[in-house]
Formats: sequence, structure tokens, C-alpha cells
Amino acid sequence: MSRTLLFMRHAKSAWNDPFASDHDRILNERGRRSAPVMGQWLKDQNLIPDQVLVSSAARTLETLARLGLPDVPNTVLPELYLAHPAVIAALIREHATGSRVLVLGHNPGTTEAAHRLVNTPVAHPAFHDFPTCATLAARFDGPSWEALDWQSLTPLAFAIPRELMA
Repeated sequence: MSRTLLFMRHAKSAWNDPFASDHDRILNERGRRSAPVMGQWLKDQNLIPDQVLVSSAARTLETLARLGLPDVPNTVLPELYLAHPAVIAALIREHATGSRVLVLGHNPGTTEAAHRLVNTPVAHPAFHDFPTCATLAARFDGPSWEALDWQSLTPLAFAIPRELMA
């Protein structure tokens, strides 16, 4: 059975509250405009997830809320906050149950995990740094999510909000 793994970095966050912890930062105006655009892209590409694994940070939860997806079950994982790529892969193996799973997290872990999990580099100049709200869709042909390993994903699509809003 083929599965789809979606990686999304949170939308652009605000830095204007000097007293807010990093974990509690919310989205700025650009991020609030980008998230619905990426949600629409997921809908247009028929990539609506049936499960979301999301960091507990305010900016990832706000990004998820602003995607405008139908009621999709989500699992808030505090361990995804600023997680190392190996931790991200382990969390997917442990918690993913759907056939199309969105992982919504942070850099640098999101970028590094995506780079290490795909079997072919994505031919998009922004894939290298995975800007805010960038989204990768990749196919996984393993027997179960528990079999996820480095270089086991085949890239299907990659998009960034700046290009979609142009």
C-alpha cells in the first residue's frame, strides 16, 4: 500500500514580543496569509491529510488552524518542537496511522529530515533551505510507517507560498 508523507514547516512567525518564549511565538501577518494558501494548495493537489502530527508550539498550531483543512485528526507532539531528524522519523514510525500524514514542525529538523528521507533530491531551489510554510509531498511504499527509513520516500511535489501567491 502506498502512503503519502507531507512535511510542512510552520508559517512565518512574529518576533515582536520580547517577553514571549520561542515556544509561544505566534504567526505574523505574512504567516497568516501564507497558511491558507498552502492549505488550498493541498486541496488542489488532492493532498489533504487524514492525520496530522504537529508540534506543540503556538506557531505550528496556528499554522494548522489557518490551513483551512476539513476536520482532520491531529496529534500534538511536544517532542516535535525543534526536533532532530532522527526524532522526527521515530515519531512518524510511532504515531503515524493514516495513509496521508502531515508532519508540521520547525527548522532545522524539518529540512534535515526531509533531505534525509527522500531518495532523490527535489529539483526546486527552495528545497535546500525549506522556507517558512514550504511543503513537501512524498510517496512511501513500505509495508507500514514502522518501516520508514532514510531515503525511503519518493518526492511527489514541493511548494512554497511565495510562488503560489505570485
